[in-house]
Amino acid sequence: MITDLRLLLGPSRAHILTAYVAWTAVYGVLSGVAAALLVPVVEDLASGERDGIGTHLLTLAVVTLAAAVVRYAQTMRGSAAALETLSSMHQRLGDHLVSLPLGWFDSDRTGRLTRVATDGTMMITGIFAHLLAPLVIAVTAPVTVTIALFWYDWRLGLATALCVPVLALAFRFAGRSLARGEAHNHAADVEAGSRVIEFGRHQRVLRAFGRSVHGYRPLEGAIEGQRRTRRRTLGQAVVGLSMSGLAVQLAVTVLVLVLVRLTLDGAIAPAAAVALLALAFRFAGPLADVSEYAGAIRIAAADLRRLTDVLREQAMPEPEVSAPPHRPGRLELDHVTFGYRPETPVLRDFSLTVPPGSVTALVGPSGSGKTTVIRLVSRFWDVQHGAVRVGGADVRDLRTEDLIRQLALVFQDVYLFDDTLEANIRLGQPEATGTELAEAARLAGVDEIVARLPHGWLTQVGEGGVALSGGERQRVSIARALLKRAPIVLLDEATAALDPENERYLRRSFRRLARHSTVLLIAHRLDNVVDADQIVVVHDGRVAETGTHHSLLAAGGAYARLWHARTTGQGWRLTGGPAGGFTGRRAGGR
Repeated sequence: MITDLRLLLGPSRAHILTAYVAWTAVYGVLSGVAAALLVPVVEDLASGERDGIGTHLLTLAVVTLAAAVVRYAQTMRGSAAALETLSSMHQRLGDHLVSLPLGWFDSDRTGRLTRVATDGTMMITGIFAHLLAPLVIAVTAPVTVTIALFWYDWRLGLATALCVPVLALAFRFAGRSLARGEAHNHAADVEAGSRVIEFGRHQRVLRAFGRSVHGYRPLEGAIEGQRRTRRRTLGQAVVGLSMSGLAVQLAVTVLVLVLVRLTLDGAIAPAAAVALLALAFRFAGPLADVSEYAGAIRIAAADLRRLTDVLREQAMPEPEVSAPPHRPGRLELDHVTFGYRPETPVLRDFSLTVPPGSVTALVGPSGSGKTTVIRLVSRFWDVQHGAVRVGGADVRDLRTEDLIRQLALVFQDVYLFDDTLEANIRLGQPEATGTELAEAARLAGVDEIVARLPHGWLTQVGEGGVALSGGERQRVSIARALLKRAPIVLLDEATAALDPENERYLRRSFRRLARHSTVLLIAHRLDNVVDADQIVVVHDGRVAETGTHHSLLAAGGAYARLWHARTTGQGWRLTGGPAGGFTGRRAGGR
């Protein structure tokens, strides 16, 4: 836990944790020493010794006062450390997230990260305020008491030392039981939460098929699984906590029995035995506290570990200084081999050159690797073999900000931030003038959207852009790219599922982008790529054909077959059939 906390705080703040642990350890030692000093005081009182009792009482008072001062300082440092963690944790996490490869951010990791960064925040900060101190004291105070028992009678010290391995095994068993249960609970909670969100987001589909209230099995199954998991893990937790509590009681019993035996044998005076009995309970007290806090400690430690696992993710390696782009606007994939799992390549010895200022279209069946090409250019991941070059420089030799400065990305799934329409477009170029903003909006057809919105440019579009339609959101993303005026524009299925009106605006925007940028686009609608300077047919992770629309048709290869399938499909239409049904027939056919 301490290692994870140091990682969470970072090198510049790790001293906060070191100081807090040190103060807590000192308090644990002083509390053990104070308990040990009770023995000579009790012995002096029982024997009537007046000469030494004053010295022993003064020593006890000094140690007790020192323990109180240290306890105050330790508590204040714990509160300060908790506040520091709360204020810096998300900044530290955010600074690391921006260094991770874009491919790391899949839906599963993002969902788990959201839960940890929200629900786990207070639990993690509570480690400093409530949980770390009992753990440190549970080590330092019993060790101090054990040394003191060795000092008074080696047999008591030996009995105490022999109890330590038993206690360690019991606590280890309890910790593992709680850890397994917490991991299962976390997985069940994530699954149930995902199903609830899915249930809420897709009410239109569910209601259309009568599954809006009952009968949605994924949600019902997740909730039932969550209930079964919690019942099972509760039983495991009870067993583990019972074992640790029993071990503490067993240790106390052993010490009492040894103490009674030594007293009966005359090795220890009865009065000293009473004081040593209190010392034995001081040995067991911190251990009992840890047993009581075990559940909360384990949950906090698990949340902490999930957060630090993110911080342990390898950042995208970057050079200190980017290589100069000596061929602006040029894209090149040189014998690239890449797979999301290295043993299953998606691209195999893939080579492609996109000249500056040209329009290149990637076409081919789903799963052939087209989107992977776009993502490798954007450096979502690094290739296993070969090289990807942007502007003549290997993307691995460019800093992220320098690479992204050369690219404008437009994806099928557009995300707009919960801000004004203007702010969402200015994301492409915050320093753009009003004239430049208006021109980009006009070309992308956003001016028409602005004209009908109640507050024009200052209209809040809502989280994800819910105030706009899908086609309108796509227009906004194109306006961003136009405003950025990057040397290279990447378009991944930007025209998919758009109505003719929105598609018209986007085609006009593509023509303007091609005037000053290199354009690499993916499209399933072949009529959107007929004017491209080169069309690349991708099949099974390789380049199958390259050429213009007319040259590829004349070659009669894969592209010609795709074009023929498209034109043949356009020639069919639905007509009325018998009994009110429909039949398919060629347009103009008989």
